Amino acid sequence: MSSRTLPTRASLADAALLSHTEEGRVWPMLVWAPGPGVRMVSSAVLGGGVGPRAWVLNAQVPPGYGRLDPVAHLRELAAGAGLEGPGVGLMTAAPVIDRRHAEDGGVRAVVTAGIGVRGWAAAPEAGGVAAPRPGTINIIVSLPVPLTDAALVNAVATATEAKVQALVELGADASGTPTDAVCVAAPTAPGTEPEPFAGPRSPWGARLARAVHAATRAACADALAVRGS
Repeated sequence: MSSRTLPTRASLADAALLSHTEEGRVWPMLVWAPGPGVRMVSSAVLGGGVGPRAWVLNAQVPPGYGRLDPVAHLRELAAGAGLEGPGVGLMTAAPVIDRRHAEDGGVRAVVTAGIGVRGWAAAPEAGGVAAPRPGTINIIVSLPVPLTDAALVNAVATATEAKVQALVELGADASGTPTDAVCVAAPTAPGTEPEPFAGPRSPWGARLARAVHAATRAACADALAVRGS
């Protein structure tokens, strides 16, 4: 595991690619540390929900990852990277080194994608069946303007819509994978009225949608090409 102190990186485009060791192999992990003064909404296993967060970590783990303590594991990885305070921790079996980035009007998105196990959200099968192969589309988004809590939640929905649009356009015949995760970050700005909307037709939601769509399409096109499907 990397133990060096990570410098603060304000831009998501400058997220650092570090590494950790698991099952005797070295695996990459993407780390973005904008520092204090940022609020995030996320579905991540570590740091999920809405609140102040100082960093985001997206760690690649081996296919068939079997640890039963992912939250503790992510905390270990964060500490080893020099990250302090509350943050968001995601995991994926997708190749983190193949991350794709897009920007639109100040909104930035980084996407890692593994779509070996994909399908439609409203499938008729019962839930709870373990996926036979790893998948995961992890989406990290940063905006340059503050958002209300409602707008942060709205931004997650917009990012998800953009992801699905990219998959459909690629002919993936799926709305995602069973383990997809999203994280949206926005600054706090005392004295500034936060944006109340982030739907796809709002000014900032439209930019978010285009950035997520472009990054997701690029990442998933690569994943489909690797699998030959």
